[in-house]
Amino acid sequence: MIREFMNRNFRHFNAAVCVQAAEGWVKHLESGNKMFLTMAGAMSTAELGISLAEMIRQDKVHAICCTGANLEEDIFNLVAHAKYKRLPDYRSLKPEEEKALFESGMNRVTDTCIPEEEAMRKIERHLLKLWKAADQSGQSFFPYEFIYQLIESQELKDSYEIDPRDSWVMAAWQKQIPIFVPGWEDSTLGNFLVSEVIKGNISRLNVVRSGLELMVFIVNWYKENTRDFSMGFFQIGGGIAGDFPICVVPLIHQDLKEDCKLWSYFAQISDCTTSYGSYSGALPSEKISWGKLDTDTPSYVIESDASIVAPLIFNYVLGQ
Repeated sequence: MIREFMNRNFRHFNAAVCVQAAEGWVKHLESGNKMFLTMAGAMSTAELGISLAEMIRQDKVHAICCTGANLEEDIFNLVAHAKYKRLPDYRSLKPEEEKALFESGMNRVTDTCIPEEEAMRKIERHLLKLWKAADQSGQSFFPYEFIYQLIESQELKDSYEIDPRDSWVMAAWQKQIPIFVPGWEDSTLGNFLVSEVIKGNISRLNVVRSGLELMVFIVNWYKENTRDFSMGFFQIGGGIAGDFPICVVPLIHQDLKEDCKLWSYFAQISDCTTSYGSYSGALPSEKISWGKLDTDTPSYVIESDASIVAPLIFNYVLGQ
Protein backbone atom coordinates (compact mmCIF):
# COMPACT_ATOMS: atom_id res chain seq x y z
CA MET A 1 0.00 0.00 0.00
CA ILE A 2 1.13 3.55 -0.73
CA ARG A 3 0.29 4.55 2.82
CA GLU A 4 2.56 1.83 4.26
CA PHE A 5 5.33 2.65 1.77
CA MET A 6 5.28 6.34 2.63
CA ASN A 7 5.16 5.75 6.38
CA ARG A 8 8.19 3.45 6.17
CA ASN A 9 10.30 5.43 3.69
CA PHE A 10 9.26 9.09 3.93
CA ARG A 11 10.83 9.93 7.30
CA HIS A 12 12.77 13.14 6.79
CA PHE A 13 12.80 16.52 5.08
CA ASN A 14 10.18 17.13 2.36
CA ALA A 15 9.29 13.44 2.35
CA ALA A 16 8.34 13.56 6.03
CA VAL A 17 6.23 16.66 5.49
CA CYS A 18 4.32 14.80 2.74
CA VAL A 19 3.28 12.20 5.30
CA GLN A 20 2.46 14.81 7.94
CA ALA A 21 0.33 16.81 5.49
CA ALA A 22 -1.49 13.66 4.36
CA GLU A 23 -2.13 12.50 7.92
CA GLY A 24 -3.31 16.01 8.80
CA TRP A 25 -5.75 15.90 5.87
CA VAL A 26 -7.14 12.55 7.07
CA LYS A 27 -7.59 13.83 10.63
CA HIS A 28 -9.19 17.02 9.33
CA LEU A 29 -11.85 15.04 7.45
CA GLU A 30 -12.36 12.56 10.27
CA SER A 31 -13.30 15.52 12.48
CA GLY A 32 -16.18 16.26 10.11
CA ASN A 33 -14.47 19.12 8.30
CA LYS A 34 -14.06 19.75 4.57
CA MET A 35 -11.20 20.55 2.18
CA PHE A 36 -10.71 23.30 -0.37
CA LEU A 37 -8.07 22.60 -3.04
CA THR A 38 -6.28 25.09 -5.28
CA MET A 39 -4.26 24.39 -8.44
CA ALA A 40 -1.84 26.56 -10.34
CA GLY A 41 0.65 25.48 -13.00
CA ALA A 42 -0.23 22.87 -15.61
CA MET A 43 -1.57 20.15 -13.35
CA SER A 44 -4.32 19.10 -15.77
CA THR A 45 -1.85 18.54 -18.59
CA ALA A 46 0.21 16.61 -16.04
CA GLU A 47 -2.91 14.39 -15.79
CA LEU A 48 -3.40 14.98 -12.09
CA GLY A 49 -7.03 14.07 -12.73
CA ILE A 50 -6.10 10.39 -12.53
CA SER A 51 -5.81 10.72 -8.74
CA LEU A 52 -7.70 13.97 -8.08
CA ALA A 53 -10.92 12.73 -9.69
CA GLU A 54 -11.14 9.89 -7.17
CA MET A 55 -10.51 12.34 -4.31
CA ILE A 56 -13.52 14.33 -5.48
CA ARG A 57 -15.70 11.24 -5.94
CA GLN A 58 -14.88 10.06 -2.42
CA ASP A 59 -15.67 13.47 -0.86
CA LYS A 60 -12.08 14.24 0.12
CA VAL A 61 -12.23 17.55 -1.82
CA HIS A 62 -15.29 19.81 -1.62
CA ALA A 63 -14.39 22.80 -3.81
CA ILE A 64 -11.60 23.79 -6.18
CA CYS A 65 -10.00 27.05 -7.21
CA CYS A 66 -7.77 26.84 -10.27
CA THR A 67 -6.39 28.82 -13.15
CA GLY A 68 -8.37 28.96 -16.38
CA ALA A 69 -5.66 26.83 -17.98
CA ASN A 70 -6.24 23.98 -15.52
CA LEU A 71 -10.00 24.09 -16.08
CA GLU A 72 -9.76 23.98 -19.87
CA GLU A 73 -6.75 21.66 -20.17
CA ASP A 74 -8.53 18.87 -18.31
CA ILE A 75 -11.26 19.01 -20.96
CA PHE A 76 -8.73 19.34 -23.79
CA ASN A 77 -7.08 16.14 -22.57
CA LEU A 78 -10.46 14.44 -22.28
CA VAL A 79 -11.25 14.88 -25.98
CA ALA A 80 -7.82 15.01 -27.66
CA HIS A 81 -5.47 12.85 -25.61
CA ALA A 82 -4.56 10.53 -28.50
CA LYS A 83 -3.37 13.52 -30.54
CA TYR A 84 -1.10 14.90 -27.82
CA LYS A 85 2.63 14.63 -28.46
CA ARG A 86 5.18 13.98 -25.74
CA LEU A 87 8.73 15.28 -26.09
CA PRO A 88 11.01 13.58 -23.53
CA ASP A 89 13.98 15.61 -24.80
CA TYR A 90 12.19 18.97 -24.46
CA ARG A 91 15.15 20.54 -22.60
CA SER A 92 17.33 20.29 -25.70
CA LEU A 93 14.84 21.75 -28.20
CA LYS A 94 16.26 24.54 -30.37
CA PRO A 95 14.26 27.71 -31.15
CA GLU A 96 13.79 26.48 -34.72
CA GLU A 97 12.25 23.26 -33.41
CA GLU A 98 9.91 25.25 -31.15
CA LYS A 99 8.84 27.29 -34.19
CA ALA A 100 8.15 24.06 -36.09
CA LEU A 101 5.88 22.92 -33.27
CA PHE A 102 3.98 26.20 -33.48
CA GLU A 103 3.60 25.92 -37.24
CA SER A 104 2.23 22.39 -36.89
CA GLY A 105 -0.35 23.53 -34.32
CA MET A 106 1.31 21.88 -31.34
CA ASN A 107 1.49 24.13 -28.27
CA ARG A 108 4.12 22.85 -25.82
CA VAL A 109 3.68 22.61 -22.04
CA THR A 110 7.04 21.35 -20.75
CA ASP A 111 7.24 17.82 -22.26
CA THR A 112 3.71 17.71 -23.69
CA CYS A 113 2.29 19.33 -26.82
CA ILE A 114 -1.42 20.14 -26.96
CA PRO A 115 -2.90 19.88 -30.48
CA GLU A 116 -4.58 23.20 -31.18
CA GLU A 117 -7.19 22.07 -33.71
CA GLU A 118 -8.24 18.83 -32.02
CA ALA A 119 -8.26 20.26 -28.47
CA MET A 120 -8.58 24.04 -28.24
CA ARG A 121 -10.55 24.82 -31.39
CA LYS A 122 -12.81 21.82 -30.87
CA ILE A 123 -13.88 22.96 -27.39
CA GLU A 124 -14.11 26.57 -28.52
CA ARG A 125 -16.62 25.68 -31.23
CA HIS A 126 -18.86 23.92 -28.72
CA LEU A 127 -18.59 26.70 -26.13
CA LEU A 128 -19.35 29.36 -28.71
CA LYS A 129 -22.86 27.92 -29.04
CA LEU A 130 -23.38 28.16 -25.28
CA TRP A 131 -21.96 31.68 -25.10
CA LYS A 132 -24.22 32.84 -27.92
CA ALA A 133 -27.27 31.28 -26.28
CA ALA A 134 -26.47 33.03 -22.98
CA ASP A 135 -25.81 36.28 -24.82
CA GLN A 136 -29.15 36.18 -26.60
CA SER A 137 -31.05 35.33 -23.41
CA GLY A 138 -29.28 38.02 -21.37
CA GLN A 139 -27.78 35.47 -18.99
CA SER A 140 -24.29 35.24 -17.53
CA PHE A 141 -22.44 32.29 -16.02
CA PHE A 142 -19.08 31.55 -14.44
CA PRO A 143 -16.49 29.70 -16.58
CA TYR A 144 -17.01 26.37 -14.85
CA GLU A 145 -20.78 26.63 -15.28
CA PHE A 146 -20.34 26.81 -19.05
CA ILE A 147 -18.08 23.74 -18.89
CA TYR A 148 -20.71 21.94 -16.83
CA GLN A 149 -23.35 22.88 -19.43
CA LEU A 150 -21.10 21.47 -22.12
CA ILE A 151 -20.71 18.18 -20.26
CA GLU A 152 -24.46 17.99 -19.61
CA SER A 153 -25.20 18.54 -23.30
CA GLN A 154 -23.47 15.21 -24.08
CA GLU A 155 -22.01 16.78 -27.24
CA LEU A 156 -18.53 15.64 -26.28
CA LYS A 157 -19.44 12.11 -25.20
CA ASP A 158 -18.46 10.44 -28.48
CA SER A 159 -15.13 12.31 -28.47
CA TYR A 160 -13.69 11.06 -25.18
CA GLU A 161 -10.15 9.74 -25.66
CA ILE A 162 -9.48 8.86 -22.03
CA ASP A 163 -11.54 7.14 -19.40
CA PRO A 164 -13.79 9.99 -18.16
CA ARG A 165 -13.13 8.75 -14.63
CA ASP A 166 -9.62 10.20 -15.05
CA SER A 167 -11.01 13.70 -15.63
CA TRP A 168 -11.19 15.73 -12.45
CA VAL A 169 -13.62 18.22 -14.07
CA MET A 170 -16.00 15.35 -14.89
CA ALA A 171 -15.81 14.23 -11.26
CA ALA A 172 -16.45 17.80 -10.07
CA TRP A 173 -19.48 18.01 -12.39
CA GLN A 174 -20.82 14.70 -11.08
CA LYS A 175 -20.51 15.98 -7.51
CA GLN A 176 -21.68 19.47 -8.53
CA ILE A 177 -18.94 21.17 -6.53
CA PRO A 178 -17.95 24.72 -7.45
CA ILE A 179 -14.79 25.42 -9.44
CA PHE A 180 -13.67 28.98 -8.73
CA VAL A 181 -11.62 30.38 -11.63
CA PRO A 182 -10.18 33.85 -10.98
CA GLY A 183 -8.37 35.63 -13.80
CA TRP A 184 -10.12 33.48 -16.41
CA GLU A 185 -9.07 35.90 -19.15
CA ASP A 186 -5.58 34.40 -18.78
CA SER A 187 -6.62 31.26 -20.65
CA THR A 188 -7.02 30.08 -24.23
CA LEU A 189 -10.81 30.04 -23.95
CA GLY A 190 -10.84 33.48 -22.32
CA ASN A 191 -8.80 34.85 -25.21
CA PHE A 192 -11.20 33.23 -27.65
CA LEU A 193 -14.24 34.85 -26.03
CA VAL A 194 -12.59 38.27 -26.23
CA SER A 195 -11.91 37.74 -29.94
CA GLU A 196 -15.57 36.81 -30.54
CA VAL A 197 -16.75 39.98 -28.77
CA ILE A 198 -14.32 42.15 -30.77
CA LYS A 199 -15.53 40.51 -33.99
CA GLY A 200 -19.14 41.22 -33.01
CA ASN A 201 -20.26 37.60 -32.78
CA ILE A 202 -21.09 38.06 -29.09
CA SER A 203 -22.43 41.39 -27.87
CA ARG A 204 -20.97 41.58 -24.35
CA LEU A 205 -17.97 40.41 -22.36
CA ASN A 206 -19.98 39.82 -19.20
CA VAL A 207 -21.66 36.78 -20.72
CA VAL A 208 -18.95 35.23 -18.52
CA ARG A 209 -19.19 36.54 -14.98
CA SER A 210 -16.24 38.52 -13.62
CA GLY A 211 -13.67 37.92 -10.93
CA LEU A 212 -15.30 40.40 -8.54
CA GLU A 213 -18.60 38.55 -8.92
CA LEU A 214 -16.67 35.39 -8.20
CA MET A 215 -15.43 36.90 -4.95
CA VAL A 216 -19.01 37.59 -3.88
CA PHE A 217 -19.84 33.98 -4.74
CA ILE A 218 -16.96 32.57 -2.69
CA VAL A 219 -17.78 34.79 0.30
CA ASN A 220 -21.34 33.47 0.41
CA TRP A 221 -20.18 29.91 -0.28
CA TYR A 222 -17.57 30.02 2.50
CA LYS A 223 -19.98 31.42 5.07
CA GLU A 224 -22.55 28.74 4.23
CA ASN A 225 -20.06 25.87 4.14
CA THR A 226 -18.29 26.72 7.41
CA ARG A 227 -21.43 27.22 9.47
CA ASP A 228 -21.23 23.74 11.02
CA PHE A 229 -17.63 22.72 10.32
CA SER A 230 -14.23 24.09 9.32
CA MET A 231 -12.55 24.33 5.93
CA GLY A 232 -9.01 23.23 5.14
CA PHE A 233 -6.85 24.68 2.38
CA PHE A 234 -4.57 22.53 0.22
CA GLN A 235 -2.57 24.60 -2.26
CA ILE A 236 -0.71 23.30 -5.31
CA GLY A 237 1.63 25.99 -6.60
CA GLY A 238 1.16 29.69 -6.03
CA GLY A 239 -0.29 32.62 -7.92
CA ILE A 240 -3.88 33.69 -8.21
CA ALA A 241 -5.32 30.18 -7.77
CA GLY A 242 -4.14 30.23 -4.15
CA ASP A 243 -4.07 33.95 -3.40
CA PHE A 244 -7.66 34.64 -4.51
CA PRO A 245 -9.61 32.18 -2.33
CA ILE A 246 -7.50 32.39 0.83
CA CYS A 247 -8.37 36.10 1.06
CA VAL A 248 -12.04 35.32 1.70
CA VAL A 249 -11.46 35.02 5.45
CA PRO A 250 -9.91 38.46 6.06
CA LEU A 251 -12.51 39.94 3.69
CA ILE A 252 -15.31 38.61 5.87
CA HIS A 253 -13.57 39.57 9.12
CA GLN A 254 -12.00 42.90 8.30
CA ASP A 255 -14.14 44.31 5.49
CA LEU A 256 -17.58 42.90 6.23
CA LYS A 257 -16.93 43.02 10.00
CA GLU A 258 -18.53 39.61 10.42
CA ASP A 259 -17.42 36.57 12.35
CA CYS A 260 -16.25 33.49 10.48
CA LYS A 261 -13.93 30.55 10.99
CA LEU A 262 -10.34 30.84 9.84
CA TRP A 263 -8.93 28.19 7.51
CA SER A 264 -8.38 25.26 9.86
CA TYR A 265 -5.67 23.36 7.91
CA PHE A 266 -3.10 24.61 5.43
CA ALA A 267 -0.67 22.77 3.16
CA GLN A 268 1.21 23.93 0.09
CA ILE A 269 3.26 22.09 -2.50
CA SER A 270 5.61 24.60 -4.09
CA ASP A 271 8.87 24.75 -6.01
CA CYS A 272 9.16 28.42 -5.05
CA THR A 273 11.38 29.12 -2.06
CA THR A 274 10.81 32.09 0.21
CA SER A 275 12.49 35.27 -0.96
CA TYR A 276 11.88 39.00 -0.79
CA GLY A 277 8.45 39.77 -2.20
CA SER A 278 7.78 36.18 -3.24
CA TYR A 279 4.23 35.72 -2.03
CA SER A 280 3.87 32.28 -3.60
CA GLY A 281 6.78 31.08 -1.49
CA ALA A 282 5.60 32.73 1.71
CA LEU A 283 5.55 30.51 4.79
CA PRO A 284 2.18 29.78 6.44
CA SER A 285 3.21 31.87 9.46
CA GLU A 286 3.07 34.98 7.29
CA LYS A 287 -0.60 34.25 6.65
CA ILE A 288 -1.27 34.55 10.38
CA SER A 289 -0.38 38.24 10.17
CA TRP A 290 -3.05 38.64 7.44
CA GLY A 291 -5.78 36.98 9.48
CA LYS A 292 -6.03 33.92 7.23
CA LEU A 293 -4.62 31.27 9.58
CA ASP A 294 -4.40 31.02 13.36
CA THR A 295 -1.41 30.25 15.58
CA ASP A 296 -2.55 26.65 16.08
CA THR A 297 -3.57 25.90 12.47
CA PRO A 298 -1.88 22.68 11.27
CA SER A 299 0.39 23.95 8.48
CA TYR A 300 2.76 22.24 6.07
CA VAL A 301 5.04 23.37 3.25
CA ILE A 302 6.44 20.82 0.80
CA GLU A 303 9.09 22.22 -1.52
CA SER A 304 8.98 19.71 -4.35
CA ASP A 305 7.47 18.74 -7.70
CA ALA A 306 3.67 18.74 -7.39
CA SER A 307 3.28 16.24 -10.24
CA ILE A 308 5.13 13.71 -8.03
CA VAL A 309 3.99 14.75 -4.56
CA ALA A 310 0.26 15.43 -5.07
CA PRO A 311 -0.67 11.93 -6.36
CA LEU A 312 1.20 10.39 -3.42
CA ILE A 313 -0.65 12.52 -0.90
CA PHE A 314 -3.99 11.95 -2.63
CA ASN A 315 -3.55 8.18 -2.59
CA TYR A 316 -2.45 8.31 1.03
CA VAL A 317 -5.64 10.17 1.95
CA LEU A 318 -7.65 7.65 -0.09
CA GLY A 319 -6.09 4.83 1.92
CA GLN A 320 -4.58 3.16 -1.14
